[in-house]
Amino acid sequence: MLQISFSSEIRPVGGSLAVLVPQGENRPAVFTELDTALSGALSRAAKAEDFTGKDGTSCVVLAPSAAFERIVLVGLGKAEELDAFAAEKAGGLAASLLGRAEKAALATGELSGVLAAHVALGAVLGAYHFGLYHGAPEVLETHKLHALSVLSAHAAEADAAWPSLLAVARGVVLARDLVTEPANVLNPVEFAERAQTLRAHGLEVEVLDRPAMEKLGFGALLGVAQGSANEPRMVIMRWNGGKADAAPLAFVGKGVTFDSGGISIKPAAGMEDMKWDMAGAAAVTGLMTTLALRKAEVNAVGLVGLVENMVSGTAQRPGDVVRSASGQTIEVLNTDAEGRLVLADVLWYARDRFAPRLIVDLATLTGAIIISLGHEYAGLFSNNEALASGLADAGAFTGEKLWRMPLGKAYDKLLKSDIADMQNISGGRAGGSITAAQFLKRFVGETPWAHLDIAGVAWDDKARNGQPKGASGFGVRLLDRFVRTGFEQN
Repeated sequence: MLQISFSSEIRPVGGSLAVLVPQGENRPAVFTELDTALSGALSRAAKAEDFTGKDGTSCVVLAPSAAFERIVLVGLGKAEELDAFAAEKAGGLAASLLGRAEKAALATGELSGVLAAHVALGAVLGAYHFGLYHGAPEVLETHKLHALSVLSAHAAEADAAWPSLLAVARGVVLARDLVTEPANVLNPVEFAERAQTLRAHGLEVEVLDRPAMEKLGFGALLGVAQGSANEPRMVIMRWNGGKADAAPLAFVGKGVTFDSGGISIKPAAGMEDMKWDMAGAAAVTGLMTTLALRKAEVNAVGLVGLVENMVSGTAQRPGDVVRSASGQTIEVLNTDAEGRLVLADVLWYARDRFAPRLIVDLATLTGAIIISLGHEYAGLFSNNEALASGLADAGAFTGEKLWRMPLGKAYDKLLKSDIADMQNISGGRAGGSITAAQFLKRFVGETPWAHLDIAGVAWDDKARNGQPKGASGFGVRLLDRFVRTGFEQN
């Protein structure tokens, strides 16, 4: 992970450098001083590239003098619109363009110390690269950056804000690593073993195996797992940073480490992407890591249901009926609608054992949410207005945006089964993400609950918003912000 330091020396003397430039005619002092020292090289390059400091734009100036290998100008956008997300976006873009340097500097100009720290967070995440299985020198050459000095007139303020944001970065990086791992490496047992290493950060970690879940009546989750040679697990992570008698916040993640679709098998094209059908579980694990690392003053519990959905002679069949931990029976019409079966038992268990203040679940649950929202927003479903509002506000602040979707009795009726308490799909294509959420709602009772369908935002097919192609770690920053502003200040 990229190492960050803050320096009050804002006049760089050489090497590889990124300079943040607000949109408009007024250039920051560091730009003006460098431009003068370089005989106008920066202003000429900016003019040639039509670089105005617009949000998301950049201009690379190669070897403008013997002292500088490259100077990257990065647009911040309009000064009046600058916020934490814009700062992170600029930091991420800067780091991605400095990737061939081992060490570099980033000049933040007149930004506050807090915004400079957010620039650093963006840089860490923008420099992210999963290189565990790469051996090609040309690939490794493009990801050499390992140390970044953030130049700020408010370095002390930035340094004070950094530890908390570093905890967020480490949570996001962990989530991305988990999502990126291939399914032949990261099966349910391996995921659970990695979660147990988080005890080193102060988390209490409990792992339930198949016999334990059988004893609890997890018929829905175990039905999904029965076709795989890889054993299922449920992991419970607890952070006790609040008052001893305070009910925890509960976060639940879908952890299907590979989803073939089961007997309702998926098409071959794109099936390799189904290694990241555990992105909800990864986000919950990353969030719990962040809360522990920054010593959050809150009680929280993270629960992840880990299974592999495979085709075999023992696999669940369409038409099977399973009994969930809640006692409700489910007719399984489609074995590829498996995530909701996993969540059904974990949600019920979270509600029954921990009596939490609220439950938020994250899941790459439906392709239908991508049809509805594309790759810009995750779907938000909730039975509680205050909870939905708090999550939406946190999403707007972090750039992990949510769009509220409806729930209602008319959708709920579509789950009626002739032979069980419910069926796992509605039987038609209409409103697929909504009926999936309606299904989950049956397992939370009156507990304030929100479901985040992250199928469209868990993986980026190309670099965007200053972040690299691949696993996004969506949900860690969003939920950390939600916890900070909604519960640690109360």
